[in-house]
Amino acid sequence: MRARKRFGQNFLTDQSVISRIVDSISPQPGETLIEIGPGQAALTDPLAATGVDLHLVEIDRDLVAQLAVRFATRPNVRIHQGDALKMDFSTVTDGKSFRLIGNLPYNISTPLLFHLLQWSNLIIDMHFMLQLEVVRRMAATPGNKAWGRLSIMCQYFCEVTPLFTVQPESFSPRPRVQSSIVRLTPHSKVPVQIDSKDNFDRLVRQAFSMRRKTLRNCFRGLLDVSQIEAASIDPGLRPEALSLAQFASLSNLME
Repeated sequence: MRARKRFGQNFLTDQSVISRIVDSISPQPGETLIEIGPGQAALTDPLAATGVDLHLVEIDRDLVAQLAVRFATRPNVRIHQGDALKMDFSTVTDGKSFRLIGNLPYNISTPLLFHLLQWSNLIIDMHFMLQLEVVRRMAATPGNKAWGRLSIMCQYFCEVTPLFTVQPESFSPRPRVQSSIVRLTPHSKVPVQIDSKDNFDRLVRQAFSMRRKTLRNCFRGLLDVSQIEAASIDPGLRPEALSLAQFASLSNLME
C-alpha cells in the first residue's frame, strides 16, 4: 500500500521504535484503546495481541478494506471508517472511558489535538507520534518563543510529557522532519479556575494571533488597560510572557 500525500501518510516501519511505543503505552487486557490512523497496522498488530478492546479510526477506504481482512478473526478489533477531525469520539466507545494512540498526520495534527481535547473527561491518556516541533510547542513554558495557544490549551487540559524522539528513517516514506512521542494525561482537577471556556479560548486565540503586539493592543475589544492592571499584569508585556494562570485570571475579567 503506497502512502498517500493527501492523507499525510508516513508509515512507521522501525520495529525497535514500535516496541518502544508499545512499552510506553503498556496496554492491559480489557482496556479500551482507540488508534487514530492505523495505516499498515505497525502498532495495531502488537496492540491487538495484548487483548485490549481496540477501535481503529481510519479515513482511507482502501486501508480500511485491508484492515478488515487482516483482523477479520480478531473479535477485539473494530474498525471505524471516517475522518477523525469530524468524529464524535464519545460514540466510538458508547460513552466509556478510553485511551488514545496514533501516528497523527502532521498536516492536521494541531486542529486534531484541539478536537480531541473536547473529550478529556473520557480520555484516560493519549500517546501520539507528532512532529518534534509540535511537541516542543505543547510542552513549552512562558517566555519561550514556542509558548502559544497550543501550549496553553494542552496544559490546561493535560499534563504533557515528551517521551522520545523518532528519526525520519523510521518511516516510509521518510518525512522531512524529526518526530517525537508524547504522552498527554488529562488532569483529574484542572490547574486553574476558568469561569468561561469560551472566553478563555477567545482571549488566548486573539492574543497569539497578534503575539508581537503588547497586551494593551492585542486584547483590544476584550479587555481595557485598567482590567489588565487589575490582574497585576503589565499591559506593556507581550502574550508569550503570560502564564496559564495569568491568562485564566484575565479571561475571568471578561464580560
